[in-house]
Amino acid sequence: MILRKQGVVNEDMISKLSEALLLQILSCLPIKVFIATSVLSKRWRTLWKLVPKLEFESTNHQKFSENVGRFLLSHKAPVLESLHLKFFHNCRAIDIGLWAGIAFARNLREFVLDHRLEAKIKFPSSLFSFNNTLVTLKLKNSVLVDVQSPVCMKSLRTLHLHCVDFGNNASFRNIISGCPNLENLVMCRDYPKNDLTFFIVAPSLKRLSIKDYTGVVKSGGYTINAPSLQYLRIRGISHSERCFIENAPELVEANISNVSPVINERFLISLKSAKRLLLDLSPLEVMFPTGAIFYRLVYLEMYTHKLEWWNLLALMLDSSPKLQALKLIDQSQKSDKDCVVGGKWNQPKDVPECLLSHLETFVWTIYNWDREEEIEVATYILRNARRLKNATISTRPIQYKELSKLEERYKMLMELDGVVRASNSCHLDNTIEPVWDTYGRSVHPTCELGSLNRTDINNVNL
Repeated sequence: MILRKQGVVNEDMISKLSEALLLQILSCLPIKVFIATSVLSKRWRTLWKLVPKLEFESTNHQKFSENVGRFLLSHKAPVLESLHLKFFHNCRAIDIGLWAGIAFARNLREFVLDHRLEAKIKFPSSLFSFNNTLVTLKLKNSVLVDVQSPVCMKSLRTLHLHCVDFGNNASFRNIISGCPNLENLVMCRDYPKNDLTFFIVAPSLKRLSIKDYTGVVKSGGYTINAPSLQYLRIRGISHSERCFIENAPELVEANISNVSPVINERFLISLKSAKRLLLDLSPLEVMFPTGAIFYRLVYLEMYTHKLEWWNLLALMLDSSPKLQALKLIDQSQKSDKDCVVGGKWNQPKDVPECLLSHLETFVWTIYNWDREEEIEVATYILRNARRLKNATISTRPIQYKELSKLEERYKMLMELDGVVRASNSCHLDNTIEPVWDTYGRSVHPTCELGSLNRTDINNVNL
């Protein structure tokens, strides 16, 4: 193709690109756009039929089903990398089965079905066994899965089930058992009508993420048996559900939040092989196992907005002899945290082994300089961590109405900076966050403790 403009001949450099690169470019365009390229030249006439990634989004039912079917029948790519179907109107299960069947005949590797309507659509159960190449399957929103017999998806590695409903426990069990090479499972539930217990028995599973909004569930939960599991994320399991981890000896990282009511001794013991833990739990609701030791734990991240969180910290420090990095985080930007009023830090009788021999990094984000228990925790760690190399403590921003506390904050942080540390090589970086006005705008820049003096405090302009 040659482009002519004002008597100047410009050679079309795009058409000189390799077919693989052109197809990659077309895959990034909407279907209507890359079909339109067929009029550019003879080379482009059938190129659109080889695009390996297809995404159909329907906002209007009229002629949509007919157009999708016609397009897929015209498609000639030997390998279809992905097919995404997103619906904002009612769609028939028979149509989905037909389209998916055509795509599977093209050696489909990724299939995504997103049905964004209140009325459920039943996913054709035959599709669970109608392929040998599918690597990724993602079912989202108003999709009903009812599988009454075992399936066979030997190639499947990734399965996402986002707000999907299941006919019964057997439906989920039949799917998982039919995926012997499954490595990544993501589950999200949003107020289901039935109470199910999900038995996740997956020998090859490496990553598992569970996120629940099931506040109305009366029973059910999860039982996990995954001997190859390396990464686990669980968030938001309700008070009445259960969660058991029967087998996870290869666990490397676990992120556990908002599940305190179901955390028991057995659950925490199942995390003992983890090297990294991220915990957002209430120590008043957690049953901490006696004598539990996290021998492999080197990184611990904890949130500090739950009642008496420091007691859980003390237990974790005492149970993690090889801990090298500790990070504390507060989600709240406010100083009047009702959930932690009236607490008292009781330091351990004996200094934990990790402070004596291994802890090298200590980070505290949104440190509340005006809370006595937080001052005591920070002081305790600085005074007892003999191998500490770096400590970074940042305070929460002061609100406009709290401007009178600015000088007090500076004084308290200077006292913390003056704490005699167990480690002579420790560098303490205290960061003062900016002052915020009533509209949430910063009126004083962030600065390090050493760069803010009394003149700076007196000259803050609002």
